[in-house]
Amino acid sequence: MKRLLVLGAGTAGTIVVNKLRRALDPEEWDITIVDQSEVHHYQPGYLFIPFGIYTRNDVLKPRRDYIPPGVKMILSRIEAIEPDQNRVRLEKDNRYLPYDFLVIATGSQPRYEEVPGLLGPEWRKSIHEFYTLEGAVALARHLRGWEGGHLVLNISEMPIKCPVAPLEFLLLADWYFHEQGKRSRVELTLATPLPGAFTKPRASQLLGNLLAEKNIHVVPEFAIESVDAEARKIISYDGQEIPYDLLVSVAIHMGDDVIARSGLGNDTNYVPVDKHTLLSTQYPNIFALGDAADVPTSKAGSVAHFQAEIFTENFLRYIDGLEMTARFDGHANCYIESGFGKGFLIDFNYDVEPLPGRYPLPGLGPFSLLQESAINHWGKMMFRWMYWNLLLKGKELPITTHMSMAGKWQ
Repeated sequence: MKRLLVLGAGTAGTIVVNKLRRALDPEEWDITIVDQSEVHHYQPGYLFIPFGIYTRNDVLKPRRDYIPPGVKMILSRIEAIEPDQNRVRLEKDNRYLPYDFLVIATGSQPRYEEVPGLLGPEWRKSIHEFYTLEGAVALARHLRGWEGGHLVLNISEMPIKCPVAPLEFLLLADWYFHEQGKRSRVELTLATPLPGAFTKPRASQLLGNLLAEKNIHVVPEFAIESVDAEARKIISYDGQEIPYDLLVSVAIHMGDDVIARSGLGNDTNYVPVDKHTLLSTQYPNIFALGDAADVPTSKAGSVAHFQAEIFTENFLRYIDGLEMTARFDGHANCYIESGFGKGFLIDFNYDVEPLPGRYPLPGLGPFSLLQESAINHWGKMMFRWMYWNLLLKGKELPITTHMSMAGKWQ
């Protein structure tokens, strides 16, 4: 019996076990997945909680509902990965799990302690975040009673999960405060280490123009050094200061600490892999997927989905001693909420930045690329149903794994 061990039951790990349980002979393969939590979080939904669009119940489901029959699920914290011994040590009962092949899908987490002064007496008072469920719920509570002032959203450092989410937050805040009749009493500012609103030039220009139209100020190349919570200001390494009444922080994201403890990661605890096959650069029987993988593309759910598709195809060849011919091209696509019931959609990969056009059907859409529309907003809202009912279960979706130039305008 061959043993496949998957660490992490988030988006990538859950898709993988669903696809491989159907593809691998259960008489020959034992599949086990490990996670420390019984609850699966729909993380894109955190964005909507501060504005009352979603509640916490909208983003939570039992993990076991999405793990297929025939896959063993173990709830435990992972103490260490011992690749030279082909085994993983769990916190629970100090148990060892041997493996023949290992998939690391342990995700990433925001590290607020990396910003001096951020955590302290003002945390979840005048300083908030929305990249955790607890933070999003606390911010929703705060915004309901907030009468206005200077709201500063600061991205401390890249990488972060879903790089467009901070922009979406500000655009939704603009809408929210208009609906509340408070927009004239609220100043909105984005302080970012990037040279513009986004990482890709064409999308950055479009989104930067949109922010300007909505009177949302952008402070580019702001490398935060510390937070003076008592004086309510953030300070950059070059001495620039931005005062705030409400600070919403988006801290750097790092991989799980088990990656560092196991000597498998880089400085930010991400696993170095071949960017096309997702095979570890150190060990021939270890793969890393989703946010855990050190690849030069966005850390987003769509990336985890496309990676899982490529990995499954390659893995079935790899275990038979064949060359891995499928190649992950860095494909990512993201809906961008722009407020007032509208949104954008971007589609890009390692080599091609977001372009205008139609998606997924050339000429027909129904979604427009780099153009604001109501249907793009509804696409994002409908995606939650698709996530729970199709994507996590490893079912086929009507979108291509590789980015296609069909329908795009050069």
